[in-house]
Amino acid sequence: MNVHKLIAVWYFLIIFISAHAQFFPAKNYPQNYFQWPVIANHALAANFGELRPNHFHMGLDCKTDQRENVPVVAVADGYIAKVKIESFGFGRCIYINHPNGLTTLYAHLNEFYPALEKYITTQQYQLQSWKIFIDIPEGLFTVKKGQEIAYSGNTGGSQGPHTHFEIRATKTDKVLNPLLFGFPIADNIPPDILRLAVYDRCISTYEQTPKFYPIKKINGVYITTPAVLVYNTDRVSFAITAYDRYTGSTNKNGIYQAVLSDDEIPVIGFQMDSISYDETRYLNAHIDYKLRSTGGPFVQHLSRLPGYTRGIYKEAAGDGVIDLENDKVHQIKIEVKDANGNMSVLKFGIKRGAEQEKQSAADTTLTHQQKEFHPGFINIFENEKLHFFLPEISLYDSFRFKYNEIIPAAGFPVYQIHNTTVPLQTMFSVKIKDTTATHPDKMVMHRFANNKNDYARAKYENGWYKASFREFGNFQLLEDTTPPTITPIGFREGMHAGKLNRLAFVITDNTEELLNFTALLDGKWLRFSNDKGKTFIYKFDEHCLPGKHKLNISVADCVGNTTEKIYHFTR
Repeated sequence: MNVHKLIAVWYFLIIFISAHAQFFPAKNYPQNYFQWPVIANHALAANFGELRPNHFHMGLDCKTDQRENVPVVAVADGYIAKVKIESFGFGRCIYINHPNGLTTLYAHLNEFYPALEKYITTQQYQLQSWKIFIDIPEGLFTVKKGQEIAYSGNTGGSQGPHTHFEIRATKTDKVLNPLLFGFPIADNIPPDILRLAVYDRCISTYEQTPKFYPIKKINGVYITTPAVLVYNTDRVSFAITAYDRYTGSTNKNGIYQAVLSDDEIPVIGFQMDSISYDETRYLNAHIDYKLRSTGGPFVQHLSRLPGYTRGIYKEAAGDGVIDLENDKVHQIKIEVKDANGNMSVLKFGIKRGAEQEKQSAADTTLTHQQKEFHPGFINIFENEKLHFFLPEISLYDSFRFKYNEIIPAAGFPVYQIHNTTVPLQTMFSVKIKDTTATHPDKMVMHRFANNKNDYARAKYENGWYKASFREFGNFQLLEDTTPPTITPIGFREGMHAGKLNRLAFVITDNTEELLNFTALLDGKWLRFSNDKGKTFIYKFDEHCLPGKHKLNISVADCVGNTTEKIYHFTR
């Protein structure tokens, strides 16, 4: 056999092995080690890796039969290692460490089991803080598999009764996909592929709208119409919208993985497993953020944007951008799987169109005052009124920056820093120059766009006011001398509160940013909860005995404006 034939055989073997080898290594997670975490029907409201605003969904949302106070149990032997209580996010949450090196997390809970509830209450009073995140000594609260640890609820960022459940590697805090651990969720339904998007990768993904091609399913395989796509550029990439459903459910859950192949050679794939919370915001590089932010659907890239340096992607033959040359037809295959191994396949061909029809960056003309910003670099904008810089890990793709200044009839100028179609991975500092403020220590920077408002205290530095944000938009200085407002609910000064089971106050502020809430009952700190950040509530307990009492409520906003009210009541 001559050298040329040997090379041809070797090349064929490479193609064959690449096409048939498992692209992602099989997981070796313990099976049936954990039991289901709630005493309710085994059903999911959401799975691991679903696409959410600014983050991947990092666990399972276990249904609780549409009600609260369903028993939540330890899924295996271990000990309670941490407890977190916060207004948003997890709400009331328990972490359990297990002897196999894994940690399980249970969130949006109501009451903990009595011994733990008593311990946490004591800690809150010692710390004089309702909001806590504390480590618990090993061995203090050991639990057995199936032991009740709490009741389910709707606390924190939850929008309906359920229990959020996670499995993490204890040492690294990486979150693992619970559906790979053998939980009893039947699933024999392959994912649904709804749409295909194609991008011209000679220009930024933020400066184009992808072209969508209709797809249909024939003989179990998804295909495009037409079967061979003609695209007028040298370089393309692809994105899909796909959902998964498990047996007996109509919920549109997230897919587990997708792999892109070009002429049967695997190029790139992504897998929803082993994601940490400091990586979860990279969802904004995984989806077409511009499309989604302007009201379009979620589409998931099958290419890695240049500013996404780590995470869910595995590259075999490039970053997912396909070079189109001459009139060659590239046979593209996209395999989409769920965590149970059910697979759907989309196939189509693509080739380059006529050179004279090729789209160029000039087709996406922007307004004046443009500057190129690029991922992997420190990007700076400066003029005599506004300074800001983006750290080198802030951007996922390049774009041409837009800036504008608006002088209102009254008040401080408004500075438009690009727009909200470009996402940022990190916080960035904004400096606005102003010498007209009469209260430099009471300045707030206001970011607003798309009916969303963010406020931050503006620190004064040599004629400039500085604050940090994580989104582009419109920025304006405000002078805030207005203190918060305290409004009691069903309670008034001097009343007999014997028939009440709680005290509640609504706190409002013009900047929506509270720095502190303190309640003192007869001079001693009193624990008020603040779930979802709306109302501060104290439920009567042994800390308020029968008799006459004096309640002092003090609230401060982010620049220190303070309101204090005193109430007298009898129980």
